[in-house]
Amino acid sequence: MKHLVAQIHPHDNVLVALTDLPIGTPVPWKDGMITTTQAIPAKHKVAPQAFEPGDLVHMYGVLVGKVRERIPLGGLLTTSNIQHATDSFDQTSGMHRLNWPVPDVSKWQERTFMGFHRADGRVGTANYWLVIPLVFCENRNIQVLEAALVDDLGYGRKKSYQPQTQELISLMQAGKTVEEILATDLHSAENSRQKPRLFPNVDGVRFLQHEGGCGGIRQDAQTLCGLLAGYITHPNVAGATVLSLGCQNAQVSMLQDEINKRSPQFYKPLYILEQQKIGTEEALISTALRQTFAGLMQANAQHRQPAPLSKLTIGLECGGSDGFSGISANPAVGHVSDMLVALGGSVILAEFPELCGVEQELVDRSVDQPTAERFSSLMKAYGESAVAVGSGFDMNPSPGNIRDGLITDAMKSAGAARKGGSSPVVAVLDYPELVTKPGLNLLCTPGNDVESTTAEVGSGANIVLFTTGLGTPTGNPIAPVVKISSNTALAKRMPDIIDINTGTVIDGEETIEQAGERILDYVIRVASGEEVAAVRHGQTDFIPWKRGVSL
Repeated sequence: MKHLVAQIHPHDNVLVALTDLPIGTPVPWKDGMITTTQAIPAKHKVAPQAFEPGDLVHMYGVLVGKVRERIPLGGLLTTSNIQHATDSFDQTSGMHRLNWPVPDVSKWQERTFMGFHRADGRVGTANYWLVIPLVFCENRNIQVLEAALVDDLGYGRKKSYQPQTQELISLMQAGKTVEEILATDLHSAENSRQKPRLFPNVDGVRFLQHEGGCGGIRQDAQTLCGLLAGYITHPNVAGATVLSLGCQNAQVSMLQDEINKRSPQFYKPLYILEQQKIGTEEALISTALRQTFAGLMQANAQHRQPAPLSKLTIGLECGGSDGFSGISANPAVGHVSDMLVALGGSVILAEFPELCGVEQELVDRSVDQPTAERFSSLMKAYGESAVAVGSGFDMNPSPGNIRDGLITDAMKSAGAARKGGSSPVVAVLDYPELVTKPGLNLLCTPGNDVESTTAEVGSGANIVLFTTGLGTPTGNPIAPVVKISSNTALAKRMPDIIDINTGTVIDGEETIEQAGERILDYVIRVASGEEVAAVRHGQTDFIPWKRGVSL
């Protein structure tokens, strides 16, 4: 029989409703019975005891809130009766717990994926050409190049929504009323390639756009160049065309310095054009077209070859989280993280506002004191900067998070951190530094889904595992983003954007470990070229993190 509630950690004093519990529902718990005194929606929290103001609420074994109003036995926890609260943490505790339970990965030891081997020893899961602006002034020229290249090279995808508009026009011209048009069932849209690729070994040409490069503080320009350098030197990228205006803060020399930091012996074809030197738009676009086409000819000479799983760098991300994310999708991804670390690969846990409340655990898992201190320093500085502008980590949960049971930031964070598994923290990176060590890396990024995904890929993730409870189409220009549902209802409601369903854990059909192994199998297929939903939909979100003010 399916359980009605779950206790995530033995020390927790709240339960998660696994299904809707109407008022008066008897809930078997331990040796007795709890009767709900309020309606408890699925994913929300039910009180297995009476709480008084000032009582502490624990989930995942950590403090996630403090009670502000009395909650009766069988009552519902809400934003009205509890508030965000976390324990303080000590960066000098010295308790570096490195004896983690290494998972058995013997069945994966000899597995390989088919990837693109680069001269620097890294291996790509895809083979893209990049066209990027150094400053927002070049965004229009990026759009012109995209219009000129994509369809004729075979990278355009047919979106047949235009016939639907034509059908509506015909209905109106035939005299149909507003009510009749609203009731019309239009034909489903298709999404397929219009013509075969001219360069079959190149997965696509990606045209990035952003709003940075000038007008802000110099540090933002430097950081943007670091991020763009991370994409240019990325193993999923064969080469790049860069458009510069010329007078902006993000100078070409700055970009070249950042490329050299990440790849001292840079080997890829790279074409940099400066509009103020070249002159007319026609001259700029014609030159960019010639050089990009030549670069694609070189990129097409590369082929997929077998590579060990240790060459994978996985970004761990969540967005549109719900009350099930922390007990199905996130721990399943955490098991994948531990397996990959055991195999010699790298994983990236980011979104620092969503590590609020689990700092001590990550400090204690750090391989040494400098690593623990850097994590603590970055967390504290980030938190203080949020407070300085009138906000704070406690304001991180979105309306959708709250509606689906994540009612404090600590509650959201404790569940989100489970994506990182239990392996030691080998390095702490500040945005947009490059991952260089195998194992679990912490990367300082915002909790914003796209900003964080953009950052993880810039730091070297060649695949991103993205968990969601509410659903989101998020993707990335160069790295496949695998969308993992925390609940079966979402997987059934939005099958076009979900790649894997871990609602099977909630449904009692699968263990967390079994779900993790299923995800890893899928990751290997994706790393070898299988297309994920975000790629099929052309979802190429790219948002650099702007940390400073505009000047």
